[in-house]
Amino acid sequence: MDYSGVMLVTSAAIFTIGVAGVLIRRNALIFFMSIELMLNAANLAFASFSYFLNSLDGQVFVFFVMMVAAAEAAVGLGIIIAIFKNRKTVDLYDLRLLQG
Repeated sequence: MDYSGVMLVTSAAIFTIGVAGVLIRRNALIFFMSIELMLNAANLAFASFSYFLNSLDGQVFVFFVMMVAAAEAAVGLGIIIAIFKNRKTVDLYDLRLLQG
């Protein structure tokens, strides 16, 4: 297995950990950290395919995914902090009460 294959296996493992975190944990901060793990796994897969195909297209996608992840982190953490100030909890099941 060459270098890009090892990167793809690592990317799949990191993505699986992120999915497990989203499905199992109830804390909103852990939820957002798991989403960040999944985005980083996608970045690693894009970089791996970019290396394997000798193309810079994957690195351009990595740049855009990093921009989306930064915006998601800023907005998501701001929302979590605002909810915590009002509700004193970040438990996702307790936040279901915000539905109309």
